[in-house]
Amino acid sequence: MEKLTRQEEDVMMLIWKLGKECYIREVMDIYPEPKPPYTSVASTVKNLQRKGYLKSTAKGVSYLYSVTITQDKYKSRFMQDWVKDYFHDSYRQMVSFFAKEQSISADDLREILQEIEKAKK
Repeated sequence: MEKLTRQEEDVMMLIWKLGKECYIREVMDIYPEPKPPYTSVASTVKNLQRKGYLKSTAKGVSYLYSVTITQDKYKSRFMQDWVKDYFHDSYRQMVSFFAKEQSISADDLREILQEIEKAKK
């Protein structure tokens, strides 16, 4: 799947928040202020459909949009690409970076280690 722009990602986050299906009007209803024009959101939704993140079903004069990828799957793919691009495909380097930047605490690291051990079982 093609990478999302920031605007596309913002709209996808709102669509995931709404659930599996929605109309553009529903996206507009929960869009934070300042809201972009309806036509901008509609254009973004069309791009998301073209990129394969959404599919549409005609419902009268409107379209009902459905997600084709879960937020968790998107996060996983995004993070894998991000770690590959910025940390030479090394999660160890990523965690080390955040530890050095003091963005992650020792307690956080202990919890992460517990989650890793739990996932292994």
